[in-house]
Amino acid sequence: MPTARIMILGDIVGRPGRAAATRLIPKLIQESSFDIVVVNGENAAGGSGISLSIAKKLLVAGADVITTGDHFFRNKEYVGCLDEPRILRPANMPAQAVGRGYGVYTSRNGIRFAVINLQGRIFMEPHCCPFKTADRILAEIGPQTRLVLVDMHAEATSEKIAMGWHLDGRVTCVFGTHTHIQTADERILPGGTAYITDLGMTGPYDSVIGRVKEAVLKKFRTGVPTHYDVATGDVRLSGIEITSDRDSGTALSIRRLHIPFVPDPGAPEE
Repeated sequence: MPTARIMILGDIVGRPGRAAATRLIPKLIQESSFDIVVVNGENAAGGSGISLSIAKKLLVAGADVITTGDHFFRNKEYVGCLDEPRILRPANMPAQAVGRGYGVYTSRNGIRFAVINLQGRIFMEPHCCPFKTADRILAEIGPQTRLVLVDMHAEATSEKIAMGWHLDGRVTCVFGTHTHIQTADERILPGGTAYITDLGMTGPYDSVIGRVKEAVLKKFRTGVPTHYDVATGDVRLSGIEITSDRDSGTALSIRRLHIPFVPDPGAPEE
């Protein structure tokens, strides 16, 4: 049975997250023979949004596709990302929205695969139904590939879990992003779909979900709005690794990744 090795990394947060991703991705590809690498980069630019220059660094490091979420348009440099087919925004945004929400790709080892980027609606923008959107896109992908990876960028765990059950047996993996806290519920669903509610973030954990904790505490204590800088301490790379059947797209295994990163003081800034 020909298999594919897949690594998927959670929300990359600011410069610390970029440094961890760009330094560790090549090492992990070499050590674990990953065929496909997908990363969520919606917080890669200063903690909110993404730019083409940052995306290129992640792609050069070994990412095959970059997914995003509700922060995609918060950095004005998103415009440069629109012509890059490997950068996705949520597919269930209104049809008039610029950008693309899914794609079919070929890995460095010649494996055909698809990535779908969705966004939840509970406590988030009321976009189109992600469940109907997923059904439509799977019909459009059709026979091009059975190896399909779905980023469910959502706030509510119930909505993410529901998407996992909705797509079980029809996609290779449904992985949650957005909340920055890695969950311990990774599993293979009965139909053969790998699932995890949240990948966690690739960024600084001496923080409140990536931001300087003192500023966040001040906001919670006083109710007064304040600027949240990206934190810098205790940087870690978080995500999952999957093995799947190349032909059927059935997931065979899933394992969480949570790897400390110690930056090299002499290395150039990311």
